[in-house]
Amino acid sequence: MSAHTVDWAALRMPEPGQGAVAGLRERRKRNTRRLLVGTAVGMFLESGFDAVTVARIAEVCEVSPTTVFNYFPTKESLVLDLPPELLAALTAALKEHGRTPTDALLSVLDGELDNLVRWLRAQPDYARAVDAVQRFEAMIRDTPALRAHQRQMVVRMADATCRTLAERAGLSAHDPEPQIAASALLGLWNVQVASSLRHLDARTPLERVRREVEADVRRAAGLLDAGLSDFAMAGTPKHP
Repeated sequence: MSAHTVDWAALRMPEPGQGAVAGLRERRKRNTRRLLVGTAVGMFLESGFDAVTVARIAEVCEVSPTTVFNYFPTKESLVLDLPPELLAALTAALKEHGRTPTDALLSVLDGELDNLVRWLRAQPDYARAVDAVQRFEAMIRDTPALRAHQRQMVVRMADATCRTLAERAGLSAHDPEPQIAASALLGLWNVQVASSLRHLDARTPLERVRREVEADVRRAAGLLDAGLSDFAMAGTPKHP
């Protein structure tokens, strides 16, 4: 199972010998999952999310609709998922007392960015791959059901973040401090997605895209560490 919200690896065929150390059952499950995601996303991009049924996806993949729902509880989760591994990685990073909560979330976001960069680098046609990413994000933006599903994912991540931060600080998850901290931290996720789309185009080398996105996210993270008072004063004229 992917430990990322978007399983970009599902959109290309596995390399020969990939996963040879895994058990046969696990390899079959992983390959079935990736077949379902890759087929579904391709059909959604071609025909529109609302026009493609789960039954049609199952038919093309030569499985039953029940099999699809065994892997994905909803049609929307074929596009965006929040696997337990990702939540576990997020909470584990936030529990580390040797790092700030901002640094903890940055480590998770770096993994998400690496996931996208690896997929783009593996594609034979970079321009076509960039176009696919742009169309994928546009589909999410323009589809109410996917936007609602994305908001639900953010709520689940915010709840987990809030509980972890509260436990770390010796507070209740109902206290205002961990609530606002969780919301602010997860705002960095939106910054990374927006920055990726802004910088990603067929003319820009992939490593430059990565550097620009990382710089934008860390610039926003710096604001969180500094506090909003610094931001409010940034445009205030200084008087003698």
